Amino acid sequence: MIRIRHVDPALIPMALLLEADPSEACIQHYLNGAFCLAAVQEDEIIGVCVTQPIAEQTYEVFNLAVFPAYQQQGIGRQLLAALFPRLKKQGVTTLVLGTGTFGYQLTFYQKLGFRVDSVVKDFFVEHYDEPIVEQGLQHLDMLRLRLDLTAIPG
Repeated sequence: MIRIRHVDPALIPMALLLEADPSEACIQHYLNGAFCLAAVQEDEIIGVCVTQPIAEQTYEVFNLAVFPAYQQQGIGRQLLAALFPRLKKQGVTTLVLGTGTFGYQLTFYQKLGFRVDSVVKDFFVEHYDEPIVEQGLQHLDMLRLRLDLTAIPG
């Protein structure tokens, strides 16, 4: 049975965080002071959602990762489904995130109601030492997605 619970950022395995973000330097930057929810199975963290406040009533999802052996089982969706009401109770109205311009992640977020808000040209080229390649294509630009939490039931 998988449980979703709040965890201290220091308890999250770096290997898990690297599944969603290949830069340890970037991870260390947003992990300090983050609010983290973890998917836990038999006392093992198998998935995580790392968020931070970035403005009044606005949080950003900086990392949403699930170990490969547990992917495609709805764990990422469970993490976000648990996050939405917790943030709403705190008065958060907007949730934002950045992702690539193509790939399964973009589809995943759009199915949850996130909408494209802006494009950051050359983000992945300028902020990562190594190219990020998916499906034989290098990620260059980042899409900024936004979700209006007030439109989410609950």
